[in-house]
Amino acid sequence: MRAMVESMASGWQGVAAEQDSDHEDDPPKRRYRAVFISDIHLGTAGCQADALLDFLKHHSSEYLYLVGDIVDGWQLRRRWFWPQAHNDVVQKLLRRARKGCHVVFIPGNHDEFARGFVGHKFGDITVQRDTVHTTAKGVSLWVTHGDYFDGVIQCAKWLAYLGDNAYELTLRLNRSLNSLRARMGLPYWSLSQYLKGKVKTALNYVTDFEVAVAHEARHRGHAGVVCGHIHRAEMRDINGTLYCNDGDWVESRSALVEHMDGTLEIVFWDALLLASQSEVKAAELALG
Repeated sequence: MRAMVESMASGWQGVAAEQDSDHEDDPPKRRYRAVFISDIHLGTAGCQADALLDFLKHHSSEYLYLVGDIVDGWQLRRRWFWPQAHNDVVQKLLRRARKGCHVVFIPGNHDEFARGFVGHKFGDITVQRDTVHTTAKGVSLWVTHGDYFDGVIQCAKWLAYLGDNAYELTLRLNRSLNSLRARMGLPYWSLSQYLKGKVKTALNYVTDFEVAVAHEARHRGHAGVVCGHIHRAEMRDINGTLYCNDGDWVESRSALVEHMDGTLEIVFWDALLLASQSEVKAAELALG
């Protein structure tokens, strides 16, 4: 796997270098101070690469944190799946870093192979085990993927692999269901998120995870934490510590953003897209 990653990284950097003169098709509509995204799962059919590319195209930032599970090594070991859109995401990230954005990649459990490269760079992207981001308001945020606080990952990895297979099956059913919903003119709906919200053990697991991550951030002397891993976008206070989970780009298509004034917000691509469409319609009506 390490040899494969080194080969892929070399190829990505080569392609990105060839495109040095490329320009974005359109200038970004919005600029943030920082953007945190995780759980993209490149290399899987469930990855929402096109939506992420659209998000990155229209939203630039000074800092970009890739908070783990960017590439799904677990699935790639079983079956190679790498369409052009996934390569485009990598090229976009490399180009973003090359143009001055401070990009940090924090590997997660699905791309744990990259933890062997901590302290190194892919292009201008720095690989770190974890890091600290200080907002414009001076708030110290510990940034970590979060899998170290997952008892299943740490104590029964075979169960995590089994759960991953079940999750992939749910996502396949979800794609079929949403294909039908799209033909009926209905919006996107996540079957797996619905099931997670209905199963008590899943809800307990999420709560235990959130409390554990917030506690560790507080123990390390930080005011808050940014993580991913559980595919559940959330921002709330836990015993005096700000807990932020940026969600994922498989189901929720979400990110945590810091505005220029230091305000933090979770944004969902579906909502941003609807707002953009509404703005266009309003402009068209204003023009008559």
